[in-house]
Amino acid sequence: MKKILFALALLTGFIGWSQTAYEKGMSKAFELWGQGNSAEASALFERIASAEKDNWLPNYYVALVNTTESFQSQDKEKVSALLNKAQAALDLEMVKNPENDEILVMQALIYTGWVAFDPMTNGMKLSAKVMELYDQALKIAPENPRAVFGRAEYEMGGAKFFGGDIKPMCAEVDRSIGLFEKFKPATPYAPQWGKDRALMVQQECKK
Repeated sequence: MKKILFALALLTGFIGWSQTAYEKGMSKAFELWGQGNSAEASALFERIASAEKDNWLPNYYVALVNTTESFQSQDKEKVSALLNKAQAALDLEMVKNPENDEILVMQALIYTGWVAFDPMTNGMKLSAKVMELYDQALKIAPENPRAVFGRAEYEMGGAKFFGGDIKPMCAEVDRSIGLFEKFKPATPYAPQWGKDRALMVQQECKK
């Protein structure tokens, strides 16, 4: 989990000519992120969110950028700052969109960040919440590939830790890849990340 690749979250297809200020801002933020400028990308998503108060996506990406970045560090203060920033942004949208499956998946990923950083402290406290969030997301959107894959990968981590069988989780990873291939985002900036990571885990399952 600590090796989540930055590429899994990139949406490079959105970088290009845009018509509105919102589209230009979002494209620029993705461009910055793609260049490895996570802090600048996060700051720009925050500015977009302040102007687009009825749009959940900018704050969602603030959360995703910072959570993804947290997996790259072992510095306690940095990880805490990144995950707290992610949580603050997501909280703003969770209140408005409690039944949004992508927001629920994002919350599970934030909790996973805490568990990955300090499993001994946070595993028992947050693991049940992570699974509950994925279950909630799947009730809303049974074919959301990020929910299917995220749940399977999280369970796989626990199975490996305790010496359990990972075959059922690997089957779910395979299923998620099929769902990723069929997935069509509802809007141009809607989440569509995760397939690259799922393919990596699929290869791990074959070893």
